[in-house]
Amino acid sequence: MNKNKNHKRISLKVQASSLPKDKQTSFSFLVKQDGEDFFYRLEVGGERAEDTHSWKPGALSLERVACEVYGFKAAENFIVARVAENEDGSSSLVDTAYILEKDMQLRFFSVKEKEGLAVYRHTSAHVMAYALSSIYPEVKLAIGPVIEDGFYYDIDELQLKQENFEAIEEKMAEIIRLGYVNERVELSRKEALELFQEQPYKVEIIRDLPENETISVYKMGDFIDLCRGPHLPNIKSIKAFKLLRLAGAYWRGSEKNKMLTRIYATSFEHEKELRLYIKHREEAALRDHNRVGREMGLFVSDEYVGKGLPLFTPQGNILLQTLKSFVEKEERKRGYMHTLTPYLAKSSLYKISGHWQHYKESMFVISGDDELALRPMTCPFHFTLYNSKRHSYRDLPVRYAETSVLFRNEDSGEMHGLTRVRQFTLADGHVICTPEQVQAEFESCLELLMHILSVLEIKDYTFRLSRWDKKDSGKKYIDNPVMWERTEALIEAILRDNKITYYEGIGEAAFYGPKLDIQTKNTYGKEDTLLTVQIDFALPERFKMFYMNNNNEKKEPVVIHRSSIGCYERTLALLLENCKGKLPFWLIPSQIAVLSVQESVHDYVKEIVQNLLQADLRVKANIENEALSKKIKLAQKEKTFYMVIVGEKELATKTLSVRMRSGKTISGLSLKDFREICRNLEESKENLCLLSEKRVNTDIKVNFIE
Repeated sequence: MNKNKNHKRISLKVQASSLPKDKQTSFSFLVKQDGEDFFYRLEVGGERAEDTHSWKPGALSLERVACEVYGFKAAENFIVARVAENEDGSSSLVDTAYILEKDMQLRFFSVKEKEGLAVYRHTSAHVMAYALSSIYPEVKLAIGPVIEDGFYYDIDELQLKQENFEAIEEKMAEIIRLGYVNERVELSRKEALELFQEQPYKVEIIRDLPENETISVYKMGDFIDLCRGPHLPNIKSIKAFKLLRLAGAYWRGSEKNKMLTRIYATSFEHEKELRLYIKHREEAALRDHNRVGREMGLFVSDEYVGKGLPLFTPQGNILLQTLKSFVEKEERKRGYMHTLTPYLAKSSLYKISGHWQHYKESMFVISGDDELALRPMTCPFHFTLYNSKRHSYRDLPVRYAETSVLFRNEDSGEMHGLTRVRQFTLADGHVICTPEQVQAEFESCLELLMHILSVLEIKDYTFRLSRWDKKDSGKKYIDNPVMWERTEALIEAILRDNKITYYEGIGEAAFYGPKLDIQTKNTYGKEDTLLTVQIDFALPERFKMFYMNNNNEKKEPVVIHRSSIGCYERTLALLLENCKGKLPFWLIPSQIAVLSVQESVHDYVKEIVQNLLQADLRVKANIENEALSKKIKLAQKEKTFYMVIVGEKELATKTLSVRMRSGKTISGLSLKDFREICRNLEESKENLCLLSEKRVNTDIKVNFIE
């Protein structure tokens, strides 16, 4: 207890992950007020508690705590902190200017950590908005959030071009050199509306805030922006930044709203990091499936069809059908029964499943006498099929699978190529089993997923246990805490038993249950969910599903949701990026192109094509009256696996000259041997891209090097 009643003791548990463990400990501070002045001091105990010479002027801010605990030099690196009142309480990120008035747990972050870098970039977005407002006073500012590799700002009433970027960057550098402090100010709703009366998007945001919401703005120089924060204490620490590209985005992601201009940008602590990032982006752009797939002629898009609705060409459809045949065959091997269910249903079905209550905003609803909606998931239909007849415990597990066309109303700003679309095809599946069968069936689902990843040579992935967030219970998630805890514990136990390393994603669960997600990254480093396995205790209850046990009693089954190859479009995008379109022989739509050198060999070309077609190979002839170099270039554009060059020499000897994608050519190969090589490649699903040599049988050894 304090001897002096004017003193208040504040106990802090302080951490900074960038410092050694011995620098993470507990401290107590004394604070006092003398008139309008505040003082603080680090408490060291004993008689010095009354030593007035050790008091320092000012309120106890996070910045001052960092200086006292870690020293000024180390404290300079901290730009944000997470504060919590107790271990179980909610926490929040706050500025280092935040004033401490009670016992807290603190964790400081530097720009080298995820939380710190996000704040660094958030402030960079404000600097960009400041520069835009300075150069173009008429601009209307919308929102400027941080994204995975940078930030963006949506603006209106300004026609920008890439050529304008240099002037904006120069203005940003000028503002940063002035070294403004970021000042947080809280306003009443009336004050905020008056302040932003010339900024309609800010006004709309303010009006939509809950009545009890704290409204804050951040001020740097003469620029003020609506923001909850946190921000850098001083903008002079921003060292390296770059504007990247322009895009269109509907206000608040709705096509009913106006299309705004979105400026993408990024920033880093050091110029070297920025240069490496730009180099990586340039290399990534060459792998972007949106570029590679279009160059190969796999898919197109059209403004009259709409965003997020790709049109697959015959070549693209061949690729999708090949993947589907492979996946469905693997599912049948594991006891799955394939179904075909409707693309839409009455709202009453989705109300039973909970989609209507928790997912309606992402659904396409069709008004009419019967309120219908296009399906976002297949599970309600599979559960209805299950309920169409009685089941004994002897019937379980029941394994349904479907190559399902699904529909989700994605925000326009989120859509990109094939990775996020409004209509997609999912290798969906549901295992309905007894509680005793759950672990074995979950592991069986994992085996299927791992097998498919292995065949497709997808190796760079991580496991994420996607949990619910308690604070969203009843809103985003079904309100059944006991069920959530039970299911999450069950998945954790299975992962431990199978020695699977995973990380957790709070708030990433499905609305009806937790899931194990297999996460991958696209060419730009953005993380996406590729495959998933979920355990569901909630929907069987909602659909009144049951089976008869060995005592002829009704029992509720457990459902395992799983996607064996995930969304075909997203998986295809990943495959194209992983190999720059150079897909393995069994997958590539253009397996073989037979190219004529002159007209006199056309009949032999046709003979070769017919022979290879009889072997169920994908082959086409190019006997156009064009130069051989032009024919080769066209085949290369389609990433054709083998180009068979046919001239007078090949005709005379009845052999083939086979050119590979690497440019290497093997001459004098018989048609019979070439056909056998191709059939073995087709059936084995091996990828010559990764092999220096391929032995087809004991008699044929071909060095087909990519």
